This record gives sequence, structure tokens and C-alpha cells, in this order.
Amino acid sequence: MIGAGLAGCEAAYQIAKRGIRVRLTEMKPKKMTPAHRSENFCELICSNSLKAARIESAAGLLKEEMRRIGSLLMECADQCAVPAGGALAVDRERFSGMVTRAIRSHPLIEVCEDEVTDIPEDSVTVIATGPLTSDALAEKIIALCGGSLHFFDAAAPIVTADSIDMNCAFTASRYDKGGDDAYINCPMNKEEYENFHAALVQAERAPRHDVDVMNPKVYEGCMPVEILAQRGLDTLRFGPMKPVGLRDPRTGHRPWAVLQLRTENEGKTMYNLVGFQTNLRFPEQKRVFGMIPALKEAEFVRYGVMHRNTFLDSPRLLGKDYSFRSRPELFFAGQMTGVEGYMESASSGMLAGMNAVRRLKGLSPFVLPETTMIGALAGYISDESVKDFQPMGANLGILPALNDPPRDKRLRAEAYARRALEDLEKTLAETTTW
Repeated sequence: MIGAGLAGCEAAYQIAKRGIRVRLTEMKPKKMTPAHRSENFCELICSNSLKAARIESAAGLLKEEMRRIGSLLMECADQCAVPAGGALAVDRERFSGMVTRAIRSHPLIEVCEDEVTDIPEDSVTVIATGPLTSDALAEKIIALCGGSLHFFDAAAPIVTADSIDMNCAFTASRYDKGGDDAYINCPMNKEEYENFHAALVQAERAPRHDVDVMNPKVYEGCMPVEILAQRGLDTLRFGPMKPVGLRDPRTGHRPWAVLQLRTENEGKTMYNLVGFQTNLRFPEQKRVFGMIPALKEAEFVRYGVMHRNTFLDSPRLLGKDYSFRSRPELFFAGQMTGVEGYMESASSGMLAGMNAVRRLKGLSPFVLPETTMIGALAGYISDESVKDFQPMGANLGILPALNDPPRDKRLRAEAYARRALEDLEKTLAETTTW
């Protein structure tokens, strides 16, 4: 097992859970990447949100499927949850610490702190080195695959709770869902917003030699806020700064624009700027984001950063079990396979780990039906008909259509979830040997 991120830890746990010894190799802390800060495993880089909690949502369904299969990461996430309205967000330090302790203390998992520079050929191997795979190993993967694709990912800043001016902010969740203290909302009037927007699009960005900062190739979900702002004056108001479902108690009206802050830890001492991934220079982040009234004196404990990510042309290379087609004893998992999101990555690690065990024992692959969210993601990344392959997160659009679907959107989502969980339970019941 190579890599101790979300996919790697979940894969290692699933293998050990089935009585197989695992050697998990992780280059931290011997060698750190530009995006990592902690020596712990499963460090959450971009956000502490694991997306929607409702089972009737794509992200919520994915997490429920993982719970039912027996996910270590979901068990830890549920224990480390912090208020986030309708989302499941975690205290990221507590979460990574809990996962790290579970992995290091498992009697069948041997942790090796070292950098892997070549692909093993004498064992069943799962590679889950993530979007920041070290150059030496990345070169070997590129050679094996005949090339790879690249994109860039960005993280949002984090500020201290004490430095937020609550005279210019209010606590609430959209449409009062999830409690009235899940988010701190930083409202702006029309003039404040337009001044902020003008400063944002003109702000100086951090130089990068490995990306065109004016036109970076990034996940749409992690698009730097300054790039979004370039698309038009109102783009942010229909995106990360949308005011719908919120009412400013000072005015009694909906604000012109709102930045939401979500708690980073259980003690609510730090908050991240939701949707404000950025590649601005650090002084520019303080200057421009400080134009938001509630953040005029904000203390930044982490500035936003952009970093290089890599993913494979998986439809040409991987099967539904995440095995490498030309070397079936080799598996890939995590963001490098083209699944987008924390739990999506973990779910791929879950399947890769389970199938590594089956490969070792000479059993047929364990493949979930594509009516399940985990199965649909595996189906998408292995679908050879996909030509312009781009990363994909959990969404109801990748599930097979329902027979006679309800017209009501909410009822339709419930029907998708009900079908998925029924098919999952049936598949698990039929899989009696490992």
C-alpha cells in the first residue's frame, strides 16, 4: 500500500480487516509536499467539509453506502463532526489524528515512513499517492500509463474566530437548516460587493512556473475565487457568495452578497472562507478579503494556496475494481483515478483494497452495481466510451435512470437513494467469501 491519504488509509484498513497483512508506505514526515502541514495521515487540505449529509443527496448517499460497507473514515468522520448546517464537516486535526491512530495501532498494518520511487512488481500493490505524487514515482506512473493528465487545485484561507467582527456578521444556515450557528455569514451591500469584486479581479496572483495562472486547468469545484470573479460581476453572487436563504437581522432583508465562514474545529476557534479557494499572493489575500466588512481585522492562520495535481486517463487504463488492466495485481485509488472529492477518494480506496484481497486469493472482482453511488463512480472512471475524461464527484446524474421517476425533485432523489441502498444490501448479502 503506497500513500496514507484518505484512499490509502481506507484501502489499508479494508485489507487488514480481512486478515491480510499490509505494508503501508508514506513519505511524510520524511518528505513533505507544499500543501501538507501535518505529519498525520488523511490530512484534509482544501476544506473540512465532506459535503451534504442527507442520504437523499448524492454526497450523502455515497457516505451512507460507505458506512454500510464498514468504512473506517466514515466512522472517524461521524465522531469528529462539527456544525455545518446540512453538511458533514469535521474537526480536521481530530479527524486525521483519529485515523492515524487507528491505522498505526492495527496489528496487521506495518507503517513505513519512506518515499517510494518505483512501482513494485513482486506483490499485490495499491497506489494511492494522491494529487501530489512525488516526482520520482510520478515519472514511473507516467511511463507505465503512456502519459498522464494534470490539473491544479486550490485551498481556501482560514481565519481565527476572535478576529471576525460579529458586529458586521450574523450566524445562520441557509433556510434555517442545520441550526442557527452552523455558519458565520459576512454580508455585503451592493457598493461594498462591487468594490470588492473590482479589487479581486485586479489583485496580484502568486507566480507559478508550472501553470498559466490566468487560465489554470482546475476542478470547477475548486476554481480560484479570482478566476470565478473574472467571469462577470455577478458570478460570485450566484456562486460562493450567493445570499439566497439568508436574512441579515440588522436590516431584515436579504444581503446583496454573503461570504459564509464554516467552523474548522470542534472548539470553533477557526473558520474557513467557504468557496474562497485562491492563488492570490498572501498580502493580497489579507488586503482584498479584508474589504469584506466582517473580515477587516481578520487574523489569517492559513492563507489559500494552489498546487499541482495529477490524474490518470483512467477509462483507458483501469477496470471497475480499480485494477490496472495490463497488470491486474496493481491497483490505483484516490484522486489520481479521477474521482473528485474526499469521500469519493476514500470510496475508491475501499473498493481497491477489497479487490486487492480478492486478487491475492484468486477470487473474482467485487464490483458494486452502478445503481449505487460507489459503483457509478467506479463505472465512470472505467468507461472506455468517455473520451474527454475529467474528474467526477458524486452526483445523481451518473446513476442509471429510474423506471417511472417521480416528477418531484425531492421524491426523485429519495427514490434514487432507496434503490441504491437496496441494491447495495443485496450485493453485500450475496458476497459471502473473501
